[in-house]
Amino acid sequence: MCTKTEDGSFQFWVWAPRVRSVELVLRDSTMAMQQVGSGVWQVTTAAAMGDRYGYRLDGSSPVPDPRSRWQPDGIHGLSAVFDPEAFAWSDTGFTPVPWPNAVIYELHVGTFTREGTFDTAIAKLDTIVELGATHVELLPVADFPGMRGWGYDGVHLFTTHRAYGGPAALQRFVDAAHTRGVGVILDVVYNHLGPDGSVLDRFGPYHSGQTPWGLDLHFCGDPAVRRFVIDNALMWLREFHIDGLRLDAVQFIIDPSPCHILEELAAEVVQLTEEKGYKPILIAETPMNDPLLLRTPEHGGYGLDAQWNDDLHHALQCKLTGEACGYYADFTDPDALLHLMGQPFWFDGTRESVFRHSAYGGSPDRLSGSHLIAYDQSHDQVGNRPDGQRLHALVGLAKTKVAAALILTSPYVPMLFQGEEWASDTPFYFFTDHGVPGLGDAVDRGRKREFDEFGWSHGHVAPHPQDLSTFTACILDWEAAERGEHREMREWYRQLLALRRERLGARDFREDRVRQHGEAWWFVRAGLHVLTNPTETTIDLSLPDAGRLLLASDDGVRWSSGDLQLPAWSVAILDASDSTTP
Repeated sequence: MCTKTEDGSFQFWVWAPRVRSVELVLRDSTMAMQQVGSGVWQVTTAAAMGDRYGYRLDGSSPVPDPRSRWQPDGIHGLSAVFDPEAFAWSDTGFTPVPWPNAVIYELHVGTFTREGTFDTAIAKLDTIVELGATHVELLPVADFPGMRGWGYDGVHLFTTHRAYGGPAALQRFVDAAHTRGVGVILDVVYNHLGPDGSVLDRFGPYHSGQTPWGLDLHFCGDPAVRRFVIDNALMWLREFHIDGLRLDAVQFIIDPSPCHILEELAAEVVQLTEEKGYKPILIAETPMNDPLLLRTPEHGGYGLDAQWNDDLHHALQCKLTGEACGYYADFTDPDALLHLMGQPFWFDGTRESVFRHSAYGGSPDRLSGSHLIAYDQSHDQVGNRPDGQRLHALVGLAKTKVAAALILTSPYVPMLFQGEEWASDTPFYFFTDHGVPGLGDAVDRGRKREFDEFGWSHGHVAPHPQDLSTFTACILDWEAAERGEHREMREWYRQLLALRRERLGARDFREDRVRQHGEAWWFVRAGLHVLTNPTETTIDLSLPDAGRLLLASDDGVRWSSGDLQLPAWSVAILDASDSTTP
């Protein structure tokens, strides 16, 4: 890492306990670094922004800095000097909306606009604000191989991907978001490194073994490895003013230490509250429904703030599509979706999983709605299908409108995936740009094995992840959002989000009422009736005490003097402020 000193020079330091000598290679000069204890080497010298540098270990060829802030020449090139304090922030006093009122918009920078940069994404922030989202969540931006990818194979964790514009561009994006009142959440990956480009093992004992996706991080080994990850998280929150982190696949973060790395991270993030003026949010991605992640330390937990609600997505997907393959086999019970609209876990330790061959999960006691992120589409659930199909391409617009209403009126924090709000016809495939011969083909073979597990190999042809056309096919067509049924869908989302902002938000799910009224689903939430027809035929209902009709997903919905007619796969939302609840 290089940090600017008070006199304008830069201090370069690196943890390298495995070597006998370290030299700094800066521009065309080489200088010896001094060991200052615990495997740390350092030297202070004059440098300028953009100067290339690297470390020569025991006389070998120079390698990039493990904590490099900038890799303008790619993951295998030398690092470049970057001063994060040089940016003039204009977001003084910014505070995100209270977390229970959050609405997340998940986006991939490289496909969000035609140019695929932070700077061009800024131009779309006003559209996100007008829609009603309060936070954007960026797929990982830590530098990864090639110029295009999802970002989950990052190897320079402190570096911002060069194709997106680099670290200064990320600062500009966050600043622009904050000036519009939008918070920024960043995906980070600490369960593995990508299979190409990591130099960590040249410097020290960072790894204990191999995962299916690359080397792991050895959290119960040298404390410096734990510090590496915690410092990385704090860097995003401090130097880039990020408002929260989404922690990828935490069930694969293996740490038998007395204090788990996630608990330690959460404790240090709490300490940032006074510095930032608000507490940054930590979100876990995991399918395991472990309430330990979300319980406070006082109740024996790690103290994370939220987790993705995979159970709800899977049950909704089963209901809408009829799929019963892979992990969807666990959610075919007709009661699963109705249960999950009022309780966060289907697998709470009491049910046997067909897919996992065992029971899993724990009780959601002490959890509230703001602990769960609800979604009907995400980069994973769209992009991990062989044809990258979005929900409306699978089930049609009527069912997609129902899904949107269920998610956006749920007691949880909702999340949208880029383009979902206008039923974008753009697919979202898995794409890579690996330079190592054979690696892209190996990834392709691995994904086809996963498709076999879901029975998707027949009738579905997945494009090769390495093909440039696979990536370009995923770039959003923003002009389509203003045409025909796309505009209609966007208006449906906008109306739902306006209603949520005015009347709902994440809540204690125990305050809601979840019932069936004949074949219809009937949810009473914060003074609203949400009535859903999840069948293929029209349903007539009598609701003599319900108030006025606020929103309907179908022009065929009829409401008059307490009588409601719901066409197949439709939703009606009525004012229930003065009505009898079910």
